[in-house]
This record gives sequence, structure tokens and C-alpha cells, in this order.
Amino acid sequence: MHDYILTLSCPDRMGIVHTVSSWLLTLHGNIVHAQQFGDPDSQQFFLRVHFALPAATPIETLQQDFSGAAERFNMQFQIHDARRKARLLVLVSRQGHCLNDLLFRVQSGQMPAEIAGVVSNHPDFQALAQAHGLPFHHLPVSADTRAAQERQILDLVDRERVDLVVLARYMQILSSDLCGALEGRAINIHHSFLPSFKGARPYYQAHARGVKIIGATAHYVTQDLDEGPIIEQDIERVDHAMGPQDLTRIGSDIESVVLSRAVRWHVEHRILRNGRRTVVFR
Repeated sequence: MHDYILTLSCPDRMGIVHTVSSWLLTLHGNIVHAQQFGDPDSQQFFLRVHFALPAATPIETLQQDFSGAAERFNMQFQIHDARRKARLLVLVSRQGHCLNDLLFRVQSGQMPAEIAGVVSNHPDFQALAQAHGLPFHHLPVSADTRAAQERQILDLVDRERVDLVVLARYMQILSSDLCGALEGRAINIHHSFLPSFKGARPYYQAHARGVKIIGATAHYVTQDLDEGPIIEQDIERVDHAMGPQDLTRIGSDIESVVLSRAVRWHVEHRILRNGRRTVVFR
């Protein structure tokens, strides 16, 4: 048996699940797991089906075979080989906790992905990347060189057949052109203080304001800064006895966990866009 994942969204109406299951029956397919959601607000229907076929079949053949049903229901759909590991390109600056966490999860087999390389505008984590046997691309950036540097990033994405770009505390604002080129395949992590605590040293700002909850948010990158569809969030309670270094430590842990969840759900094809929101099948 060979495993595949079908994801789709379309206007909600009767007969969608029946059509999909009937199509799988004609292929002698077996449904391993299925999840669905009908959104009463957007009137859209979302479906993720993990199915198995008796023999390996090219994705293009399956897509063509399903296209008739998809057209009848005005579906947006994708079919993936469930055994194929997604290829990640990780971008980082000078805070390495998220990078280190992703490297461990991938190397230990906890994350169904492979890392094609690490990109940074600083040389700090070259030794760490090389210790994991990964290419390290030091691409410094300034206002004058931003366009050329971003072209290098896109060249890497194309050359290395990258499925997902992960901004693991990459402290540069991407241009509208780069955001557009990576639409739906770039995930960012930031502290949940935004927009209340913008800029440098957010945990020090939070400590000065006496916050009681800190957290992190993972979202898709869009041309609207830090306003892309949210994938995952988490929080931790803090109190008056904790200093800014304590908050930084706790926040770093949350950021690492939230980013890894978002990346995992993306590479497992569990996230479907619903306008400015997401549907995440756990």
C-alpha cells in the first residue's frame, strides 16, 4: 500500500464527502484517516483525507483523475505523497533557539522533513549548521543590497527544491516581492506582544509594563507585516518576581515549541487557508 493525502476546500454543499469517497472506491483506495470542517461564517467546506492505494501512482495521474469532481464542486485541492519529506530552508539571525530546536527535531526523526540549508545575515550559526552536516549560506544584507540578497534566497529556494521557508527569528523585514514569491510557503515566529511591544528587547518592554502573560505566534508570511494567517499560539503565565532574563528564557521556549508545531502541521498538510484565517486539522 502507498499513502497519499488529499486536502481540499470549496463552497459548502451536499455530496462532497460522498464524491471523494466514491472516487477513492474506484481506485480501490482505503481511507486511513479523514477530518472535515464546514465554516458557517465563510460557507466553505474543508477536508483532509489520508488514504492508501494498492500501488504507487504518480501524483499528476491522481490530480488529473480527480479534476472532474473538483471542477463540479469548484474545489481548490492538492494531493501529496504522504511518504515524501518536505524540504525546509531555515532563515535565522542572531537568536538561535528556534533553529537549534528545529535541527534537533529533524535530525532525531521527530519532524517529517529535511533541511536543505540554513541562511543567515550573520555568521554566528555557521558552526552549528555544519555540525549537523547542513550547508550554511551567509548572506549579509543592508538597505543597498536587500534586493540582491533576496534574489539569492529565491535562487536557493528554486535550486534546492524548497517546500517551506522557515523564519526562525530572522530579524529582517522581507520585501513585498519576496513575500509574494513565497506566498503560502513561508512561516514566521514572533512574540505575541506585537503590536504592543514592537522593536528591540520586547521582553524588557514587557517586564517594564508588568505583564502577566507572555507568548508566541506562528503565522504565514504575507505582505502585511506580522498580520498573516495565524497557525498556532501559546502562552505562559509570569509574575512580578521574574526579571527580563526570566521572561526571555520562557519566551524562547514558547517560540521554539510554537514554531515547531506550525512547521509540523504544514509539512503534514494539516493547514488550509480560510481567508485571513486557517483551518488546522490536528
